[in-house]
Amino acid sequence: MLSELLHNTVLLISASAWAITQVIKVLVILVHQKRLDWSFFIGSGGMPSSHTSTVCALATAIAMSEGMGSIYFSLSAVLAVIVMYDSAGVRQSVGKHSEILNRIVREFTFKTTRPEREKDLQEFIGHTPFQVFVGAILGVLIAWIWMIIIG
Repeated sequence: MLSELLHNTVLLISASAWAITQVIKVLVILVHQKRLDWSFFIGSGGMPSSHTSTVCALATAIAMSEGMGSIYFSLSAVLAVIVMYDSAGVRQSVGKHSEILNRIVREFTFKTTRPEREKDLQEFIGHTPFQVFVGAILGVLIAWIWMIIIG
């Protein structure tokens, strides 16, 4: 069973796309903010979208191995669209709401205890459409290159 997982090319490509994109995200933060913050390797949000990269790599690897007419590609393509919509739409809105709620809590600090004030809601959750687009391009490229190399 473990051997099957380790030889599942589509799964390995998808996982690699996630890891590569997360490393790129850490490097983007390093360049823009001049600090190395490994919390971005496991966190969500930011440039580029690793969720999008992962599902686009999945769909591309399936398209190249099973064909675009396969049921597997159909499932992965629908999943990719849902994930990209969620990343750029719903999750970005949640981040904006968190930012507003954190500001409201700070303005009314006299009504809260110190531990409640120090525990902000996470604001860095979603992605801009550009971050999703870059994640999609990365995922497709990673899968395409990998599939070309392995033949």
